[in-house]
Amino acid sequence: MKFGLLGTGPWAEMTHAPALQAHPDVQLTGVWGRRPEAAVSLAERFGARAYEDVDLLLADCDAVAIALPPDVQAPLAVRAAEAGCHLLLDKPVATTPAAAAQAADAAARNGVASVVFFTLHFSEPTASWIREQANVEGWLLGRADWLSPVFGGSDSPFADSPWRREKGALWDVGPHALSVLTPVLGEVTGVRAARGPGDTVHLALRHESGASSTVTVSHTVPPAMADVTAELRGSTGVATLPVRDEPASDAFARAVDALLESARTGTAHACDIRYAARVTDVLALAEEGLKSD
Repeated sequence: MKFGLLGTGPWAEMTHAPALQAHPDVQLTGVWGRRPEAAVSLAERFGARAYEDVDLLLADCDAVAIALPPDVQAPLAVRAAEAGCHLLLDKPVATTPAAAAQAADAAARNGVASVVFFTLHFSEPTASWIREQANVEGWLLGRADWLSPVFGGSDSPFADSPWRREKGALWDVGPHALSVLTPVLGEVTGVRAARGPGDTVHLALRHESGASSTVTVSHTVPPAMADVTAELRGSTGVATLPVRDEPASDAFARAVDALLESARTGTAHACDIRYAARVTDVLALAEEGLKSD
C-alpha cells in the first residue's frame, strides 16, 4: 500500500517514518509538511519524495499517516478521505466534536478504512491486557493516570509543541487514559472535571456498564513523579496495567497492520475514527466543565 506521511515533527520523525519505511507491505511514497524544508529533509532521510502540494500527494497514495496537531489533522483527514485514501490518524482526532464528526462522516461516506493510533492498544503487553480485561465481567471501578514531565523540567522533544502547551495533558494524553477504560467499562455516560496544579486535570466518569472510574492527567509533574498507571477493581479482584516496554515505532507498525487488515476486509477496527470521535466528545465535555471549576 502506498502511504503518504503528513507531518514532519518529532513524532513523525521518530515513529511514523521509520515504521512506514521498514514495513514490508508499505511503500512510503511521499512526505508533506507545513514547513517545506523539513519535508525535504525527512523525505530524503527515508527514501521518499517531498511534496509541496498535499493534494498531489493524496492523489499518488492509497493511504495517509498523519502526525500533525489535531485541529490541523481533522480537515486534512476529510480531504484525504475524499481523495479515497485510507486513514492512519493520531489521537486526539480533533479537539471539537464537530471537526471529529466531519472527519468520521467523510471516512464513512467515501468507504475508506481508518485506524487511530491509541498507543496502548498497539503496544505490548498493554494491548493484550486491555483485550483480556474486556472479556472479564464484574468490573466496578477503574483508574487511569498518565503523569508526564513534558513541561515539568524534562528534555522532552514535545516540550516545544504549541498545541500541547495550549490544550494541555487533557487533550494529549487524556485520550490514552480513556482508551484503557472505555473498552473494558463501556462508553462514558457522565463526566465531571476538576483542575489540579499546572495543567493537571482530574476526571470522574460514569460508564454505560454501571461502573465508575477516575482519570488524572498532567504534563507538568516533576520527572521524579512521572508514571503511567491503570487498574481495575471488581468481583474477580484487581488487575493492573503492565508496563509498556517497546519502542513506539513497533507499536505504530501494528497500527499499520491494523489499517491494512481493515482496508482488505472492510471490517472496522476497534480504534477507528468513530471511536476516536467519541473520545473527543468526552474530552470536550470535560473541557466545558473546567470552565466553571
